[in-house]
Amino acid sequence: MFSRPLILASKSPRRSQLLREAGIDFSVYPMDVNEDFPANMPVDQVAAYLAQRKALAAAPIIKGDEVILAADSVVILDDVIYNKPADYQEAFRMIRRLSGRQHTVVTGVCLLAREQSRVFSGISRVTFAELSDEEIDYYIRTCKPYDKAGAYGVQEWIGLCKITHIEGTYANVMGLPVDLVYHALKDFE
Repeated sequence: MFSRPLILASKSPRRSQLLREAGIDFSVYPMDVNEDFPANMPVDQVAAYLAQRKALAAAPIIKGDEVILAADSVVILDDVIYNKPADYQEAFRMIRRLSGRQHTVVTGVCLLAREQSRVFSGISRVTFAELSDEEIDYYIRTCKPYDKAGAYGVQEWIGLCKITHIEGTYANVMGLPVDLVYHALKDFE
């Protein structure tokens, strides 16, 4: 679909899956980048900021007409970012806070080539049903969501059984606003 080589600067199996399912050819160049951000940065801008940092870290691999794609997702509730949980207790606390409430998932994306870059975000609002302590425990022990912002994956048990409503795209909640990426890649042609 696209004539330029696309390089996904991410270890995320979910982002790779989404690109494959969309029929977009790409290669993977995993990046580990410090995910710190300025304390005074508005929470809705953090994901785009981190995506741009990841893309810039991968920039040295651009040799010709390649396009780097980097992304980062954050879960926001009450103006607080819920990152990846460090352990069981933190995951439990995060899911308990999300239970029965609506939160926002922002996935920032940076497309970077030699001659141009583009930074944008997908935004989705996700509503959870109430979860009992037993359900939270079951989910954490079964799915081990320690590599996921907000301590959950929409494609797992919690998404299938406890998400009651999504405003925005499912793919964005999973980790990549594929619709926005597709159109932005077409602009790079």
